[in-house]
Amino acid sequence: MTDIFDVIADGTRRDILQLLLRRSSDGEGGTSVSQIVSELGASQPTVSKHLKVLREAELVSVREDGQRRFYSIEVGPLEAIDDWLVPFLVDAFGDDAPDIDFSFAPLPESATHAAEVVGRAAASAKHVVTTALKRLGA
Repeated sequence: MTDIFDVIADGTRRDILQLLLRRSSDGEGGTSVSQIVSELGASQPTVSKHLKVLREAELVSVREDGQRRFYSIEVGPLEAIDDWLVPFLVDAFGDDAPDIDFSFAPLPESATHAAEVVGRAAASAKHVVTTALKRLGA
């Protein structure tokens, strides 16, 4: 199984997940590839490539209707990120941890860049730890 941090480290995949999350709150039965392409302004091959990665990580589900495919977000795998992140928030803030705002507004470019950097750092740290453990025979 693909590491969830590696999957979400890519900004385009995060944009797709945010789009699918917004659309899921609208009660639609999924979002077509052409709608994703249109809203993100990305090419169809690029979107399809990223949807394949998201599908393999079980972050999206697909419903076929004739020739068209409709994608929906699957939040279950994101619990691994939540489980990993929460202890840091508790350690940093204790009982004064801030409430998390789940607004669906797009992130500013600077925040998107920061999130991508953090995602890559997490993936890199995971690789370093995994390599070290293998060397130790664990």
